[in-house]
Amino acid sequence: MSHVKRAAYAASVVLAFGLGAFVRPSVKQLASPQLFNSVFNTVSGKFVDSLDTSALYDKAARGLVEELHDPYADLYDPDQLKEFAVMAEGRYAGVGMLVEDQNGTVVVSRVFPHTPAEEAGVQEGDRIVALEGKSTTGWSLTRVTNTLKGPEGTPVTATFRRPGVTEPLAFHFTRRVIHIPAVPFTTVLPNGVGYIPLQQFSETAGDETADAIRALTAQGARGIVLDMRGNGGGLVNEAVKVANLFLRQGSQVLEQRERGRAPLVYTARQQPLAPTTPLIVLVDSSSASATEIVTGALQDHDRALVLGTRTFGKGLVQSVFDMPEGYALKLTTGKWYTPSGRSIHRDRLLENGRLVLDTTLEDSVRTAAGRTTVYHSDAGRTLNGSGGIVPDVTVRQDTLSLAEQKLAQALRPKSREVYLALYRYAWELKSQVRPDFTVTPAMRETLRQRLAAAGVELPASTWQEGAGYMDRVLADRIARTAFGDAVALRREVADDSQLQRAVELFRGGQTQQALFAIARGGNSRS
Repeated sequence: MSHVKRAAYAASVVLAFGLGAFVRPSVKQLASPQLFNSVFNTVSGKFVDSLDTSALYDKAARGLVEELHDPYADLYDPDQLKEFAVMAEGRYAGVGMLVEDQNGTVVVSRVFPHTPAEEAGVQEGDRIVALEGKSTTGWSLTRVTNTLKGPEGTPVTATFRRPGVTEPLAFHFTRRVIHIPAVPFTTVLPNGVGYIPLQQFSETAGDETADAIRALTAQGARGIVLDMRGNGGGLVNEAVKVANLFLRQGSQVLEQRERGRAPLVYTARQQPLAPTTPLIVLVDSSSASATEIVTGALQDHDRALVLGTRTFGKGLVQSVFDMPEGYALKLTTGKWYTPSGRSIHRDRLLENGRLVLDTTLEDSVRTAAGRTTVYHSDAGRTLNGSGGIVPDVTVRQDTLSLAEQKLAQALRPKSREVYLALYRYAWELKSQVRPDFTVTPAMRETLRQRLAAAGVELPASTWQEGAGYMDRVLADRIARTAFGDAVALRREVADDSQLQRAVELFRGGQTQQALFAIARGGNSRS
């Protein structure tokens, strides 16, 4: 080829690329290890900005995972893997505090029982001002938490400021393996209803739920509300254990279907702890994964009345694979189905960092005729098979009035200042209130003044018209600070439409069959 022809050919290529009408080899010809290596080496050596080779490999691996368009797939680096393990196992080596950033100050928001923090006398509302003798001013929340954590048996010193106490408080801790409770408390509600808030499926969820059932039974509970609202899931084996507490030995709990493998069926292997105790399960749109496994199994076998709103619909099997250099790959490898054959999953897309329902795809449970497949429980009750778990009794949470919404919206930009003011005021009132206290206009006015002093200015009409909302928020914070979660929960029943309906159902339903009969008489309430 002559020089002139070569020049013309180069020009034509530039024009073609500019117009988007170029011809390229078949993808099959290029999609090979040779292609990846060529691109990687060219970027590494020719890109205008220098890139660390290890960082480039990390980006390439993450790009591959992202291109799977699986919103649940993820690649964890060693640090991220540690955090994932803490969430999955519910254990870490530290001192036993939950801390949060409040206006640039790290404040203790919860002290876990039977931990070095509780034994040393740390209290909710304490502010961490120094760690290992160094001021924490300007520290990020991550830096504080990473400093508090460490190998089991090692020492760490923290200095706190406490509201109402002039001198700083220095505590010397010895780090221990900390258990984050799956069931933080239990209580008995009116009508002899035992209440179990199951908040996560960590490695002790089954045992903690069993302990809760025994404790409530000993206190005279005649029925149980298993509250799994907001429970995003966790370990599948623990979900099976929890279901087994109520299901007879041999009952199917779950079917797992993966590509190229025979279905894996999970069954209840032990004798149940509470095979006939009347049971209501509370769920909402944030109940997902392992929570849906338990709920679906109990519903299919007519073992629980499900109340609340439709669950999230995360019915995908997530497997974690060890990768070189301390990385781990979380990948979707299958789907979960309830004993009746219902798919738990609802398809979603990841848009702007949020999971949204995929309305472009037909529901996988719909037939060619366009009708939803009908499923039935063991006793013949019709079940909804459109993804997620649809409650037997739909009860939506009460919404705020327009005036209350206006106040909540006005406070939102200053949420940290509001939270801090609530905390401090609740601590001051801790020793002055009884469990049946009522928020008075004077208490509300004191809070308003403190918010104003903190820069939270509100029109008088907005504050007055939304007073009911503020009273509930203040009452909850005072009750939890002064008396703990159980007392606060009992006080809140009247304001929790879903829990209130469950308690009402137990008034007339002393058996599981009676609960179903009452529900059939009026199965929806908004």
